[in-house]
Amino acid sequence: MYTHRMVYSLDLRKKALEYLTKGKTEEECAATFGVTRRTLSNWKRRQREQNLAPKARCLSPSKIDSDRLRQYIDDHPDAYLREIAKEFGSTLQAIFYSCKRLKISLKKRSATIKKGMRKKGSSL
Repeated sequence: MYTHRMVYSLDLRKKALEYLTKGKTEEECAATFGVTRRTLSNWKRRQREQNLAPKARCLSPSKIDSDRLRQYIDDHPDAYLREIAKEFGSTLQAIFYSCKRLKISLKKRSATIKKGMRKKGSSL
């Protein structure tokens, strides 16, 4: 299960560690500042290492070229995910999330239009 990791401000970290140096227990400090004891332990360790500031998050680069994907979808608007994935040598999930990230909708015709087309075809 994926849990979202919070990034606590440097100010909060300093206040919590200052609270500990005043003789309070880790349990009291954790309850007061709304963090876990494990987080406090990590902050104490990082303070000893002179690096209390939050770590910079590095985002992994996208494996699928955004411009190329947009161009392919513009050229092939009715392409299915599996066809796009084959073209890019990728997985369906990677294409799906790349399209989602780029706010590209790959919906085909709506169900009501398809239903109406079926009715017309069956009456002929």
